[in-house]
Amino acid sequence: MEQKNIDRINELSRLSRQRELTPKEQAERASLRQAYMAAFRGNLEAQLQNITVVYPDGRREKLKRPE
Repeated sequence: MEQKNIDRINELSRLSRQRELTPKEQAERASLRQAYMAAFRGNLEAQLQNITVVYPDGRREKLKRPE
C-alpha cells in the first residue's frame, strides 16, 4: 500500500476525533482500511511461506498452510 493512502487513513482518523465524518469520508475511510488490511494479510502470508521449522533432530520443514 502506498504511503499516501496510509497518510489519508491517518488524516481521516484524526478528523473523526474532531468532528463527525461525512458519509463520503466514512466510505473513503472504509475502502482505504479494507485495502490496507488486504495488503497486510498478503505481506504476512508471504512471510509465513518463507518460515522453516528446524526440529531438534536437525530435520527442516517449511510451514504448511492448514487446510
